Amino acid sequence: MEATTSSSLLNGLNSGVVLSLIAVLWTVVWQNLQRLQLQRLVGRHMNRHARRLAALVDPYLSVTIHEYEGGRMKRSAAFEEVKAYLSASSARDVRHLRAEGAKDADKLVLSMVDGEEVSDVIAADDNTDVTVWWCAYSTPPPRTDGGGYYGWGGGGGRAQENRRYYRLFFLDRHRELVINTYLPSIRRQGRAVMVQNRQRKLFTNISTHNWSDVDGLVRSAWSHVVSYMCSLWTEVVFKHPKTFETLAMDPEKKREIIDDLDMFKNGKEQHRRVGKAWKRGYLLHGPPGTGKSTMVAAMANYLGYDVYDMELTSVHTNTDLRKLLIQTTSKSIIVIEDVDCSSNLTGRRKATGDGDGDDDDDAAKTTTKKVLDRGGGGVGGDSKVTLSGLLNFIDGLWSAFGEERLIVLTTNHVEDLDPALIRTGRMDKKIEMSYCDFETFKSMAKIHLDVDDHEMFAAVERLLPEVDLVPADVGEHLTAKNPRDDAGACLARLVNALQEAKANKDAAERQDEDNGVFMDDLNTYTVHPFN
Repeated sequence: MEATTSSSLLNGLNSGVVLSLIAVLWTVVWQNLQRLQLQRLVGRHMNRHARRLAALVDPYLSVTIHEYEGGRMKRSAAFEEVKAYLSASSARDVRHLRAEGAKDADKLVLSMVDGEEVSDVIAADDNTDVTVWWCAYSTPPPRTDGGGYYGWGGGGGRAQENRRYYRLFFLDRHRELVINTYLPSIRRQGRAVMVQNRQRKLFTNISTHNWSDVDGLVRSAWSHVVSYMCSLWTEVVFKHPKTFETLAMDPEKKREIIDDLDMFKNGKEQHRRVGKAWKRGYLLHGPPGTGKSTMVAAMANYLGYDVYDMELTSVHTNTDLRKLLIQTTSKSIIVIEDVDCSSNLTGRRKATGDGDGDDDDDAAKTTTKKVLDRGGGGVGGDSKVTLSGLLNFIDGLWSAFGEERLIVLTTNHVEDLDPALIRTGRMDKKIEMSYCDFETFKSMAKIHLDVDDHEMFAAVERLLPEVDLVPADVGEHLTAKNPRDDAGACLARLVNALQEAKANKDAAERQDEDNGVFMDDLNTYTVHPFN
């Protein structure tokens, strides 16, 4: 009896130990299974089978091409190529279209609006036709903290556009044909259509003060994302009529500039061989009215490039300046006119140490503001764009973004610019746009009056070196004012203007002499009489 009782207790104890061991082992095993993410493993397995089942019901695959790529910093070339390729099919098959201006003023470029679908046919290797479908969609931009679709939460920012994308549908069995043959083909054809329909554009930057951090206030992360996702440039069609044939300039100097542009345009291999970004800097300097802006137009028309006219006073920070650079295209001219009017970007460096340092960027940070301030500095004077930021924009790491690009600075006062800004490597070619000389006058007489020689040319040749007359003024005098004006009348008007300008100059010099002021080529002297 006692033996039976002892045996029962022992068996119960053994069972309890076994159960405890099993519980401990299960706990250890379950914890390790959790580390192995058993639920995800099972989930992936179930999803795999679900996809296979869905493929039996819906055998179509899709490829999505978004409007922006590269972290939403750059408009997608593939999107524009697909859009151009589908323009003909859209015009033929789609009910609702979006219209844009074309190169031919009487025509339109058509594309699908959201929700429309168009089909395309591919010729397969076995002489069968394969059909694919393109659909257009868009999604709203991300909301900011303020709850509006604006750069600053519905405040003063600019409304954001929807993010567009195309989606291509095709059967699973045509995967190789679509990816390896069809998509590369439509990109090539799209580029050809874009070249055919291309309109050159003139861009200007939108003020960044509405979506940058101001007064030390850090905005939400979405605000910065939105600023990258929207276009920071607004544009019009570039139709400036100025060409090198009609540009008022000494023919030899004009030929030199054209040759330099030709070398740049055909210099892709040369830049690659020496390890330089395919860009070039031009500095146009001279008095107002000497044709700096029209020179930019002539360069753009000669090269066939777009023009980005950057207004620095609308750029808030160096980061915003970099964002603007990212959104420019290749085959373009970036122009900063009257750069001397941005007071934060002019001045002479402080003397530091022994003066042997040659680090432009470090020296630029010690730039002092000149006594002569010609304006600028940003809206309300709160622009934080620095000389160092501009130097990096022109010649830093980000300047290699894109290729075949000219950067042109214009100024009326080249002496006000920091040497680091205009050194060779940043401004590779410096072009002085000076007062009208006789060779420039002869080219203008040919353009305006269609004359190569005239009896009044001698008087013009004699008087021009005596006065400072800019080509804009000469051109105005050579322009007929009424139907009766011929070449002789226009030239007589110019000679009269030159004689009047010389008389005024002589009178001013006599007045200076009477006041005891004497001038030479470099300095002005004032003589004070003794009492």
